[in-house]
Amino acid sequence: MNSSFIKTNLIKEILSSNSVARFRCVSKRWASSMTRSSAKPRLLFAIAENGDDSAETCGVWSFFSSPQFENPYEKSSSTLVAAAEFHVKFSPENLRINYYGDIKYFSIGYASGLIYIYGCRYQARPLICNPNTGRYAILPNRYTYRKAYSFFGFDPIDKQYKALSIRYPSGPGRNKILTFGDGDLTWRKIKFPLGRPEIKSDGICINGVLYFLGEIGEGSCDYVIVCFDVRSEKFTCIYVGRFCRLINYKGKLAVIYWEDDVDIYEICVYGKDLDEYLEENLDVDATNELHLWVLEDVEKKKWSKYAYTSKYTWSKYAYTWTDDTFFRRHLSIAGATASVEIVFSMRKYTSKQPFYVFYFNPERNTLQRVEIQGFGEAFKETCSVRTFVNHVEDLDVNDLKQLKSVHPPLVEPEYYDRFESESESELD
Repeated sequence: MNSSFIKTNLIKEILSSNSVARFRCVSKRWASSMTRSSAKPRLLFAIAENGDDSAETCGVWSFFSSPQFENPYEKSSSTLVAAAEFHVKFSPENLRINYYGDIKYFSIGYASGLIYIYGCRYQARPLICNPNTGRYAILPNRYTYRKAYSFFGFDPIDKQYKALSIRYPSGPGRNKILTFGDGDLTWRKIKFPLGRPEIKSDGICINGVLYFLGEIGEGSCDYVIVCFDVRSEKFTCIYVGRFCRLINYKGKLAVIYWEDDVDIYEICVYGKDLDEYLEENLDVDATNELHLWVLEDVEKKKWSKYAYTSKYTWSKYAYTWTDDTFFRRHLSIAGATASVEIVFSMRKYTSKQPFYVFYFNPERNTLQRVEIQGFGEAFKETCSVRTFVNHVEDLDVNDLKQLKSVHPPLVEPEYYDRFESESESELD
């Protein structure tokens, strides 16, 4: 094999490491050869420490990532282990954006390597940040009645990020949009032709189209998927008829739901605690079906529909749908990998307790448990976790002028080895 070929590929492998990517310490020639495809997709974890406004940890975010397994079922272990890499502890300018499970008070979005966070109206300074480096930009404030729903998308043709703000269903307000990266950070008006729907999901951006779930008329159960073309800024919709989650499945829009799913946001409206409700009402032992619909033809609204029944058996490679730690009330659907495993993630992290993600393969109808180690024990209280699949840092986003070149100190939490500590306690 040609020695220059080996040398070139070796250099590219070294240059694609996180440290070089973070600080951009390479020549223009090599920087141009480093594309998003040179890095392997990872799971991204955004961990929020909530608290009172006076609390030191109020609205502090920590970002980690771990390897994203492809076809993890060839291992013989019931539980695989992945190490989490710490990136940054993030609370810019003491902004203190608390996490809320109700999207009326909190929005978070991911698009092409960047995170978008928008808190309640008392913490209503939306911001965009690079979770790998801590670079960020605080967007212009805008007054909203109660809370405007907000979403984040990326146009891969013009290489532009946009934030979309949809007004609250009742009361005054306007729908607005902001283009990030063109030098003019200004919210401008945009026409929304679908009235004032109740928003029922965070947004997901697939190939330049931003999707989110809405309900036409409060309590009507008339659910639609709103489709927003980020480049043309045009809206369309797709009727689905029930509450569901939206994911990117092989580059196509897909909806996913359990047979006994309920509208979790409707529960929050009536002042109920979601965790308490699920604890009291969800029968985890019941045989259930997970439904997956994949949108095959956008124009004809043609779906491929699949259903997978849960069961408790052990095979040579993995638990087959499901295992004894897979409690649906504790999990969120993070998305689907390129090899079409659907990833479920725990919604909470407690120091010194194991944290799991689960890979479900629809073709094999198997579930693989993976323990994520390395979040550390610096978190004093139970934290909320948002997990994103297919995270790859886009090196070009570091060149956006609006992203500040400074970030809070990169203080790494103390590492906690659960298994080592358990063995030590047993000796005592």
